[in-house]
Amino acid sequence: MPTPSALLNVMIEAARKAARGLARDFGEVTELQVSKKGAADFVTNADIKAEQTLFELLTKARPGYGFLGEERGMVEGTDKTHTWIVDPLDGTTNFMHAIPHFAVNIALQREGEGIVAGVTYNPITNDLFWVEKGKGAFLGAEKRLRVAARRHLDEAVLATGVPFAGKPGHGQFLKELHQVSQKVAGVRRFGAASLDLAWVAAGRFDAFWERNLNSWDVAAGVLMIQESGGKITTIDENDHDVVQGKSILASNQDLHPQILERLRAA
Repeated sequence: MPTPSALLNVMIEAARKAARGLARDFGEVTELQVSKKGAADFVTNADIKAEQTLFELLTKARPGYGFLGEERGMVEGTDKTHTWIVDPLDGTTNFMHAIPHFAVNIALQREGEGIVAGVTYNPITNDLFWVEKGKGAFLGAEKRLRVAARRHLDEAVLATGVPFAGKPGHGQFLKELHQVSQKVAGVRRFGAASLDLAWVAAGRFDAFWERNLNSWDVAAGVLMIQESGGKITTIDENDHDVVQGKSILASNQDLHPQILERLRAA
């Protein structure tokens, strides 16, 4: 079992510190000051505070690295070869409704190498998923992540995301759901893409697909899938950048082509 590198320890410490504030605010939904950021897309004070904590800790630990955060956008650094990609609170709607399924998400992108490290942390369950390129993906200090070994769609449970109010793609999603749901054992929608990807890497879900995500939702999970023996690609043939999150399918090597065929048939 490899121990996390100094770099990874910086990421884990930042995630845990940011999560402390989220854990304090969790469940206090009536106390949260909520501002409306877009159609059914809320941002809370807790979200902004968590990103500020991450920004301060990560930039202090690695001065000069760029920082791409959901709330503040891109902050250019003097080191153009490294960029932190951060979602301080993936699963905001769950958080606001006191549903204990959300995560702090941190990834590091290195020029020419893609994502080289990632952390996805749910402070309520204390599930800490972490990954380093070439070293594997892990849950906590002891469990190595491996994608599930199922080969047949009728045994598989898939996760997805449903476009919510104000988001495009409802018609496309319903077609894809129709194509997939007839063939599988179940489809789940839990509301946090970063955890969906971590759960595929851990073998809890057999696959995950979704469209119109952002890089901060998926960056850590992309590497987790790869390092746990899975396969992650875009759904669309003319798009090859999984880190952008525009269309994502993650699964094991056997199920991936079967599911991709169904999604493209839609």
